[in-house]
Amino acid sequence: MSANEQARWTGRRAAADYLRQLLLKPGRYRNAWQVRVSHPRDGLLNQMAVAEVLASDDVVGVMPYQLHATVADALSGRQLTNETLRRFAHSFGFAEHEEARLQRLLAGSARISVLTGSHAVPKSAELELTQLLGPRKHETLSLHDHVFVGGDGRIERAHTLHVIEAIDHGVDRIPFLCDTNVLTIEVGAGGRELTDQVRGVGDDVFFTEILLARTLELGDTIGLEYWLTYRFPGDPDDTSEREFRRAVMRRAANLTMRVEFHPGKLPSRVWWAHWDGVDGRVVGEEQVTLDNQHSAHRYLHSLDRSVAGFRWAWD
Repeated sequence: MSANEQARWTGRRAAADYLRQLLLKPGRYRNAWQVRVSHPRDGLLNQMAVAEVLASDDVVGVMPYQLHATVADALSGRQLTNETLRRFAHSFGFAEHEEARLQRLLAGSARISVLTGSHAVPKSAELELTQLLGPRKHETLSLHDHVFVGGDGRIERAHTLHVIEAIDHGVDRIPFLCDTNVLTIEVGAGGRELTDQVRGVGDDVFFTEILLARTLELGDTIGLEYWLTYRFPGDPDDTSEREFRRAVMRRAANLTMRVEFHPGKLPSRVWWAHWDGVDGRVVGEEQVTLDNQHSAHRYLHSLDRSVAGFRWAWD
């Protein structure tokens, strides 16, 4: 297989992975095909039901059985084109940023990683995690999280701006940790691509690396941006779906966090909180008020070996 053929195959597989995850994660996309299934099972796509959704949106009267092969090929990545992705996006009403991400994945972008399952290794203690991350090679000069909560009450996506300074020579990458509710990671300015290897740390955390756009020497700085999308199940009783936290194992300076809520789904109360570690209880909190853009905002001069963020309650 030539390099070009390999790139096309990799792009099709990545786009197919993301397409499947969009259709499987709780919400209106999954509801659109599940209502056509007598006994739907979470985690299992019914291809004929998906074909029915595509057929119902077809102006020339194509029957679902005529689209079954198209759906099967698209979801497996065997045969997937820009036109097929546009058809899925139109029929299911994908958000603009989701359709654009599908197209970039199909084009073979190495800036996006789709996390489709757990690759967990035995649970790591802090010492093991430190060994995994290796010696510290950079410091965080500023970190800004902008989080979006959708009209269904689920955390949809987050946009992060991250400025780092090299404290060693030859820094060409930084480690990246996220929990298993993250569906995709896409790097923008300052980042070149994500490494191929995605590892699990314990049961709930993924580890990968962001390759930088240039190699940093001691004292050099660079600004990074990246986007995360999420696949929360949609359980209103699950506290993890009503909070956004930033855990810092190593000191970070100038942290800003903003959580923006959909105007049609506003929380009854919002708190700024601190937790006793990643899995610990809330140890301190204060109630905050949303601004006129339906957002909660907080700035911290620094955060060191702590977990802080917002949590909220629905009526």
